[in-house]
Amino acid sequence: MPKLYSARIILSALQRAGFCVISQRGSHIKLFKRQGNKHFTVIVPNHKEIAIGTFTSILKQAGMTRKELEKFI
Repeated sequence: MPKLYSARIILSALQRAGFCVISQRGSHIKLFKRQGNKHFTVIVPNHKEIAIGTFTSILKQAGMTRKELEKFI
């Protein structure tokens, strides 16, 4: 299964997109963003390589497409 990005890259891109780290429990980092009357909570596992299914889930939680996230990388 192809791996795309590390958690460090995804975290920095999400922070540039306006997300804030609010907590960490074990290897999972929780980010939060409020946009108008919507709010987004994203959980990112702190791994060297993020699997494609996990990456897709992160994008869905963030309400972003892959192209939108890649603008911040």
